Amino acid sequence: MNKVTITEIQRDRKGRVKIYLDTGSTFNLSSMVAAEAVLHNGQMLSSSEIKKLKGLDRYQHSLNSALKYMSFRPRSEMEIKIRLRHHGFDEATISKVVAKLKKQGLLDDAGFARFWRENREKFRPRSRRLIELELKQKGVGSETIAEIIKDADDETCAYKAALKKIRSLSGLDYLSFRKRLGSFLRRRGFDYELINRTIDHVWQEQGKRLPG
Repeated sequence: MNKVTITEIQRDRKGRVKIYLDTGSTFNLSSMVAAEAVLHNGQMLSSSEIKKLKGLDRYQHSLNSALKYMSFRPRSEMEIKIRLRHHGFDEATISKVVAKLKKQGLLDDAGFARFWRENREKFRPRSRRLIELELKQKGVGSETIAEIIKDADDETCAYKAALKKIRSLSGLDYLSFRKRLGSFLRRRGFDYELINRTIDHVWQEQGKRLPG
């Protein structure tokens, strides 16, 4: 089997390592992959060894990209796959990264769905139906979604959503208040009857009488 020889190894400020070969060609590796391979000048490499090094580098780069993406908030498996495809990684590499993240407990659709529900309920309350739709769009399986939202309480969430909104509705008469808050709650996915109950509830809580 024909082999080539490493003639020079250069490292840049970004931690990338450039490998020069006696054939005049070059290839780049991350410092981690290069260090683990213990490369040095004069070392001889076969085409299969170079292919393996490039594959390891592609995998490490893909894994780093996924971890960075997950550093902002938990992600679903589908989100990770879409992100890595967008960055041009091949399916085999993506599958390896996903498997690694799952094994480490960093990628778990049930955990993601739980985070998503809790985050919505705390910061942007919405209906159980809308949370279910959002999770489906994130690629979470139906059984997982059903388990996570089985005890979701639309009555409580509608009330919390209304409380957050009424701060911007002070001074309005009942009809204007009802129209503005009703539109807001509909966008959050709540049904007509619950919206009506919630509007009247928060209106009366402010010490105001219902018309009629």
